[in-house]
Amino acid sequence: MQGRGPGGRGGKFLSEEEKQKMPKVTKELLLRVFSYLKPYWKQLALVFVCIIVSSVCSLFPSILTGNIIDVLTGKNLGGWIGEDISALIRLILVSLALHFASNLIGVGQSYLNNWIAQHISFDMRNQMYSHLQKMSQRFFTSANQGDIITRMTSDISGVESVISGTFTSILSNSITLVVAVVAMFQKNWILALIGLVVVPLFTLPTRMAGKTRWKLAGQAQECNDEINGILNETLSASGQLLVKLFGREKAEYDRYEEANGRMIKLRIREQMAGRWFFMLLSTLMTVGPMLLYLVGGILIMKYDSSLSVGDITVLVALLNRMYGPVNSLLNVQVDWIRSMAMFTRIFEYYDMKPEIDDKPDAKELTGAKGEVVFDHVYFSYDGERQILKDVSFTLHSGDCIAIVGPSGSGKSTIVNLIPRLWDVTDGSVRFDGRDVRDWTLHSLRSEVGVVTQETYLFNGTIRENLLYARPEATEEEMIEACRQANIYDFIEKQPEGLDTMVGNRGLKLSGGEKQRISIARALLKDPALLIFDEATSALDSISEAAIQAAINPLIEERTSILIAHRLSTILAADEILVVRDGEIVERGKHKDLVHAGGTYQELYETQFSKALDTE
Repeated sequence: MQGRGPGGRGGKFLSEEEKQKMPKVTKELLLRVFSYLKPYWKQLALVFVCIIVSSVCSLFPSILTGNIIDVLTGKNLGGWIGEDISALIRLILVSLALHFASNLIGVGQSYLNNWIAQHISFDMRNQMYSHLQKMSQRFFTSANQGDIITRMTSDISGVESVISGTFTSILSNSITLVVAVVAMFQKNWILALIGLVVVPLFTLPTRMAGKTRWKLAGQAQECNDEINGILNETLSASGQLLVKLFGREKAEYDRYEEANGRMIKLRIREQMAGRWFFMLLSTLMTVGPMLLYLVGGILIMKYDSSLSVGDITVLVALLNRMYGPVNSLLNVQVDWIRSMAMFTRIFEYYDMKPEIDDKPDAKELTGAKGEVVFDHVYFSYDGERQILKDVSFTLHSGDCIAIVGPSGSGKSTIVNLIPRLWDVTDGSVRFDGRDVRDWTLHSLRSEVGVVTQETYLFNGTIRENLLYARPEATEEEMIEACRQANIYDFIEKQPEGLDTMVGNRGLKLSGGEKQRISIARALLKDPALLIFDEATSALDSISEAAIQAAINPLIEERTSILIAHRLSTILAADEILVVRDGEIVERGKHKDLVHAGGTYQELYETQFSKALDTE
C-alpha cells in the first residue's frame, strides 16, 4: 500500500527476522513456483503482450507532445499553426487514441492478472486444505493453530500480490525504462546522459525516508498486535465473562486506552517521518527537468543544435516517466525475497508427509461387525516415553468393554488407536479380523462412532450438526436418533425444533444438551462400534443421569467401548479393563475385581462407591 508502513512510498526494507530467515533461492524452488503458473501459460502470454503494448503506447503520447509543440512553434514547417492545422489535429487525435488504447489494454491486463492470481490462489488453497485434512492428530496437537491459519490465508493471499504485482511489475517497469532510454538517446545523447545521472539521485531521499518509516511501522505493528491481543482476550465470550465477574472493566479499558494512545503517536510519527526527505525529493524532481532545459537551451542558442523545443519537452517527459520504474525496480530484491519466503513457508507444509494414510492396497470395509483385537500394542507419542505397553484384549461383536483407570493412564489413547487417529508403535490393532492399517481410512472411520468428553458443535442448527454425520439422513432417522439419545423432548419444546441455532461451539445449549446431541450425531452415523470416552464426566448429576439413560440401552444393542467413571455403566460391561501407566493391570467383572486389592478396588473406594450412593 502506497505511503503506509513497510513497503510503502518510503521504500521497502527487510526486517532483521526476514534477513535471518532469508530463503535460499534454488533452481528447484523456482521450478516449483512456476509450476503453478504452467496451467495458465496462455493467459500469462497474453498478459505479457498486453504489458509490452501498453508500456509502449503509454510512452508515445509523451513523444508526440514534442511534435505537437514543434507544430505550434512552426519549427518544422517554417510558419505558423494556420499553415498546417490538420497536422496538429492529427497529432492530438493520435496522442488521445494512444492514451485511450494504453488505458484500455491496462484494464484488460489488470483483469487477466487478477484472474490468474485468483485461480492460482484457488488452486493453492484447495491443495493446502486437502493436504491438511490428511495430516495426523500429532500435527494438530503440536502445530500452532494460528500458524496453520496464517499459511492458509495470509501466505497464500500474499502469493496473489506476487503474481498480480511483483512479476508483472518487473516486466512492465523494465520495458518502460528501456523504451524511455532508447527514445531519449534518439532525441539527444547529451541530454539523455544528463537525465540518467539525475535519476539515481532521486532514489536517495526515498531510501532514507523509507528506513525511518520502516522502523516506526514495525513499532506500530507491535503495538497493534498488543491491541489485538487485548481485544481477543477481553471481547471473547469467555474473556468478557471473566472481566465482568472480577469487575475489571475499568482496568481493561485503561490498558486498552494506553496501548491505543501509543499506537496513535507511532502512526503520526510514521506519517510525518521523512517529510524533509520528501521536500528534497520534490526539489530533485524539478532539478532534473531544469538541467535539461538549461543544457538544451544552451545547445539550441549557442551551438545552433538541431534540437527543438519539442525535443526538450519530450526528454523532460520521458525523464519524469523513469522515476517511478527506477524506484520500483530498486525494491524488486525485497519483493522477490518476501515472495520466495512466502512460497517457502507454503511449501514447508506441502512437504509434510501425512503420518497416517491409506496403503496402496488398502481394502474397503463393508458390512462391519465391530470386532476389535489389540495384539501386544505399544505406543509412544514422541518415540521415547511409552504411553501404552503390551496392551492386549479382544472385543467381540455385540459385547461391551469398560476401560477404567487413573487420569493419564492411557485410556483415551487406547480408543484413539482404533480409528487410526494415531498408529501403534509396535504390535497391531485389528478390526473385523484385519489390521486397521489394511482398511481404507474413510471406510474404517465410517464404522467407528466416538462421543468425547469435550463436545464440539458447529455454529449452526441442530439439524446441520446432526447431518454432519450422514448428510443423506431423513427427518425420521434424525428424530429417531434424537429419541435414542434422550434429547428429542428438549428439541420438540424449541420453537424452531431441529432448526434451533446452537451458537458458537454450542454455547446456547447446556453441557448435557450438547452431549446428547453429540450422541444422536454418533448414532445417526450408524457405526459398527460405539466409543464413549468419558462422555458424562464433566456434567452435573441431572445431565449425567439423562445421558446415562440414553447410553444404557445403546450398549446392550451395539458393540461398544466405555471409558467411564459411573458405576452403573461399568457394571453393564461384559468385561472391565483396568489401566495403569499404560498397562492393563487387571481385567474381569466388577464382582471379581472389587475385592481383589488392586487398582480397581482403589478406584471403587475413592470414586465409584460415591457414585453408587447417588444411584
